[in-house]
Amino acid sequence: MVGLISGTPSKVVAWQKRYSIPDANCYNYENFDNIKNNPEIDAVYVITPNGLHHDEVIRVAKAGKHVICEKPMAINAKQGEEMIDACKAAGVKLLVGYRMHFEPYTLEIIRMRKAGDFGKVLFFQGLSGFIIGDPNQWRLNKQLSGGGSMMDIGIYSVNGSRYMIGENPVWVTAQETKNDPVKFKVGVDETIQFQLGFPGGSVASCLSTYSMNNLDRFFLNGIDGFAELNPATGYGPIMGRTNKGELNLPHPTHQTVQMDAMSEIILQGKQPEFPVDGEEAQKDLKIIDAIYEAAGTGKKLSLQL
Repeated sequence: MVGLISGTPSKVVAWQKRYSIPDANCYNYENFDNIKNNPEIDAVYVITPNGLHHDEVIRVAKAGKHVICEKPMAINAKQGEEMIDACKAAGVKLLVGYRMHFEPYTLEIIRMRKAGDFGKVLFFQGLSGFIIGDPNQWRLNKQLSGGGSMMDIGIYSVNGSRYMIGENPVWVTAQETKNDPVKFKVGVDETIQFQLGFPGGSVASCLSTYSMNNLDRFFLNGIDGFAELNPATGYGPIMGRTNKGELNLPHPTHQTVQMDAMSEIILQGKQPEFPVDGEEAQKDLKIIDAIYEAAGTGKKLSLQL
């Protein structure tokens, strides 16, 4: 880490001390466009609330720096498209923080699926949820979050269904349940169940919630075998098993593996096993847009990704 951008001066001081960052590499939200004049900064990792990603990513791109953005990349697909276009116009890379794309257990199951170990894939289940605390936090503020559980934890099942099955969905249905309209105001989803259909015939059934604990499980079922991750997306340790037995793999710090790989993508042009670029994130945003629409209308919607 060579630079900081924060609107909280005390954070800047603390992180400066921790990482030995010079004053000249510290910025706030008013002046960070000046990073364009700082050759020590190659890329900026945007980790602010979802609703701020769009404008900040475009500002970083216009400053001529590569961008890594937390997921979801934006609060809807329209914003995502504008971010992709801005980065292309500036000639910079746009990557998104899909840390599970570099996680050993996840990659092993993808490898086994590609090798045909599970046979024809028939079904995926993704359960993503926890009981959220402070009702005043930004994650329950639609303007900052873009929604509720789906924009925080549900995206793991959306993205996970795609890399576990190895295809992009072609249709979606969804149902929303809200038991606490005071905590979960209009536009902030509490619980959404959604179903996805894939061109090979497999289906996914997923749950995203802010009202149930102990939900972090992926299950993939094929004609010849199965794979389970439980926990599937937490910070670790990830645990997994297949019809062939327990998986016993290293448990690296996810962010370390992710950032090492992303530096190789940015500086060396390497391609990851599973993409983490803006186009990858845009597919998830299109699916999430459709999930919200399907939950609101009760209709089965076609997807074109």
